[in-house]
Amino acid sequence: MSTLLVIAKAPVAGRVKTRLTPHFTPEEAAALARAALEDTLAAVLATDVRRRVLVLDGQPGPWLPGGIEVVPQGAGGLDVRLAAAFALPDGPALLIGMDTPQVTPELLAQGLDFSAAGAWFGPADDGGFWALGLAEPDPALLLGVPMSVAHTGREQRERLTRSGRAVRDLPTLCDVDTPADAARVAAAAPDTRFAALHSYLCAVTR
Repeated sequence: MSTLLVIAKAPVAGRVKTRLTPHFTPEEAAALARAALEDTLAAVLATDVRRRVLVLDGQPGPWLPGGIEVVPQGAGGLDVRLAAAFALPDGPALLIGMDTPQVTPELLAQGLDFSAAGAWFGPADDGGFWALGLAEPDPALLLGVPMSVAHTGREQRERLTRSGRAVRDLPTLCDVDTPADAARVAAAAPDTRFAALHSYLCAVTR
C-alpha cells in the first residue's frame, strides 16, 4: 500500500495565507487556512492508504485528527522540503498541499493508482502543482526546481518525463492564495468547512 503525504503550515495568524490580507484579517486568514487543512485531512483520512503523514511547519493543534502521523518539516527552500518529504515513504507515495480544500478521496485514490503510471502530476491553475505522485519516490526529482513561480509546474513535470517515468495528469485545481481564489474554491466545493467559513466571513465582516 502507498503513503499519502500532506505538506502544510500550522494555521497561525500572520504566518499563513498572508496574501488573503487585508481583505481578511490575519486571524480570519488563519481560520480559513485551518478550515482548508481540516478539509484536506478529512479527505486523506477517507482515502484507503497504508500510511498518512502530515509534514508540518509548526506545532500540531486541536485541528489534527487521529490516524495521521506528524513529521516536522526541515530547513531550506520549498524544493528541499518537498524532496525531504519524499524521503519518508518506503514505497509509492502521493504528496499534496493544504491549499486545495476541494480535494476529494476519489481524486487522491486516482493519484495513488500506479498500475499504469510511474508518476502522477496535479497541475494548479497558477502554474504550480497541487499534487505529485511517484511509484518510486526519488527526492532528487524535486531538488533545484524553482518554486512559487509561474513555470514551476512545467519545470517539475518536465523533470518527471526526463526521468523516463510514464506521467499521467490529475485534474487542474485552484490553489487558495488570494481572496479571488478563496471565492472560487468556496463556490466549487460548497459543502466544505472552508466554504462554510468563507461564506460566514464574507456575510459578517465584509
